[in-house]
Amino acid sequence: MLNLPLDNPLIDLILLIVVSLVIPPIFERLRLPGLVGLLIAGVILGDSGLKLLSPESETISLFSDVGKIYLMFVAGLEIDLAEFRKTKNRSFGFGILTFTFPILMGIGIGQLFEYGWIASVLIGSLISSHTLLGFPIVSRLGIQSNEPITVTVGATIFTDIAALLVLAICIALDAGDFSALMLILQLVALAVYAAIVLFGIDWAGKAYFRRTGEEESNQFLFVLLVVFLAAVGAQVINVDQIVGAFLAGLAVNDVVGDSPVEEKVEFVGGTLFIPFFFVGMGLLLDVPTFLETVTNNVGFPLAMIAGLLLSKFLAAYTSKLLYGYSWDETLTMWSLSLPQVAATLAAALAGVEAGIIPEPVFNTIVVLMLVSAILGPTLTERFGSKLPIATTGVTQTEDLPWWEQVEALPEQDAPLMPQPQDFTVIVPVYNPQTERYLIEMAALLARHESGKIVPLVITQAHVHMDEPHLSAALQQGKKLLEKAQNYSDQFQVKANSLLRIDDDIAEGITRAAREQDASLIVMGWSEGVTGLRSRLFGNLINNVIWCAHCPVVVTRLLAEPIHLNRILVPVKNLTIPAVRAIQFAQLFADTHQASVTYLHVCDPRTEKAQIQQFEAEIRQVLEQANLTVRYRVKTIPHDDTAKVILRVAQNFDLVVMRSLRRRTAGGLTVSDVTTEVIDSLTCSLILFGEPHSQRMS
Repeated sequence: MLNLPLDNPLIDLILLIVVSLVIPPIFERLRLPGLVGLLIAGVILGDSGLKLLSPESETISLFSDVGKIYLMFVAGLEIDLAEFRKTKNRSFGFGILTFTFPILMGIGIGQLFEYGWIASVLIGSLISSHTLLGFPIVSRLGIQSNEPITVTVGATIFTDIAALLVLAICIALDAGDFSALMLILQLVALAVYAAIVLFGIDWAGKAYFRRTGEEESNQFLFVLLVVFLAAVGAQVINVDQIVGAFLAGLAVNDVVGDSPVEEKVEFVGGTLFIPFFFVGMGLLLDVPTFLETVTNNVGFPLAMIAGLLLSKFLAAYTSKLLYGYSWDETLTMWSLSLPQVAATLAAALAGVEAGIIPEPVFNTIVVLMLVSAILGPTLTERFGSKLPIATTGVTQTEDLPWWEQVEALPEQDAPLMPQPQDFTVIVPVYNPQTERYLIEMAALLARHESGKIVPLVITQAHVHMDEPHLSAALQQGKKLLEKAQNYSDQFQVKANSLLRIDDDIAEGITRAAREQDASLIVMGWSEGVTGLRSRLFGNLINNVIWCAHCPVVVTRLLAEPIHLNRILVPVKNLTIPAVRAIQFAQLFADTHQASVTYLHVCDPRTEKAQIQQFEAEIRQVLEQANLTVRYRVKTIPHDDTAKVILRVAQNFDLVVMRSLRRRTAGGLTVSDVTTEVIDSLTCSLILFGEPHSQRMS
């Protein structure tokens, strides 16, 4: 007879994993945020539905707490501090406006419906922050570098910190007798705690990362440790743990940067803990009480929705008057600041658990989340499509070679490209079957620039230099280098072969490239570039791109490079890295008189004038280069970028794309166009990777 262990904690975990795996993609196909689906799934599986999961379960309680902490940590971690610093004054100004108007509106609504002062202030703070659910949309539209967008993103720092500060004060006031002295002591404790977290973790993290080098597993554990320590530390001073988690995210932000460790931290959180939190939120929702709130007491939800829309609009309109933004820019800022998800839900839950706000208010916040999560991104797409596509203000100098042509914006201190005296191409060779195509690709580029190539073999070894397999590997490496020399002679290109022993292949390649002052690394494709293992542990290609000081060209060639005459280059926007990829495609095409088509897939709602302006800017970049390459600029309006690229690529020999960079939104993993194209492409492919220190987007 079957015995179903329904009280087994593993059953709860299995259900959570299944829901997190299945539900978000279904809702995203319906153009609804995946987190809304997780919330609804929690309602269905909870006490108001199938009763398969209980919010009182230790498993659910633990994962919900971890997810809540992780959600706020990722919110702090994902804030682009570099972009914030560029527009910090205006971001701070808009942050004050988009916090002040809503909190005053919320306090008024709370008093109107006869809630206490502490509850009213907390209600106001719940709508004063915002979650950037619409950012993937502005990124897809290519407007993420426009000033109003960066100002809105930067304002998130202020609104989230201010809202969590208000939450901390409200909880502290509610826990004891109100007095001016108590308030001052709480603020002092909070200030000291924030300083310890922000500066202490930043100092300790940089010191630890410097000592551990490339030990990503230990660095990952270090990040987890400081997150949960910060959360526990917040509770010590009577502040909710999500305040500590958010501050830890800001503190770790500068430490991990845009690194593999950051990607692993976000991947684990976005895949497991954060979805579990939203399911847990759904379990807490009492459907009868929820229905009663939205029917018998409909005035309060309507007042909160209207108050949110009006107060956020007043903040954006005031910014329009102060900074001279257009109506389309103003309305885009308004729509971006509408969604109330991450900080709002976490703070509302903390308020309910502390007994400050009653359950009907929590139900109203859920309604507010659903409305704003759908309305905000919809309006962002509508108004954002009317903004000009982001460009970088890139200038070029015709007398310089391609790798020195892109100049930084005036505010940039460091050069965007390394500036070697001679054009040197490093070619790591390890597969005899693909070696000829690699050497040919490098030789064409080096001959065009009157440079040289350095065929490189890295033989992996650790401590003992007398191991038998090392001798065999060295002999095999020498044979590969002999072939590489012969191939180079056929193309009449100077080649300086190099054989190295290193304990890490990726580091061996990048160290040799730095020692040789290389202009470019040309390497072959390896399996597992876009899979689960790559996301968790990285792979050779990702690690080389991450560590290299110069651009990396990863090739998957199905024909000799000299026969790749029709080249397709998808161009999303004209950021500086995109311009570098364009320049590389021009350089390669000029080596053997190939033609290049630059494909821009835009939103179907993009106006014709914007398309024409963007095409003109691409032509301007192309015509400034000192190369005579036949090219064509083609724009196709479509919702599915990957589908268009794959369809058009059927008529080309080679596709050149920028390196894969994974993104997250609201803590949930978002599909990447590059991944889909790589997996389905049937022609030759070049993945153009930029050095980490030069990434601008």
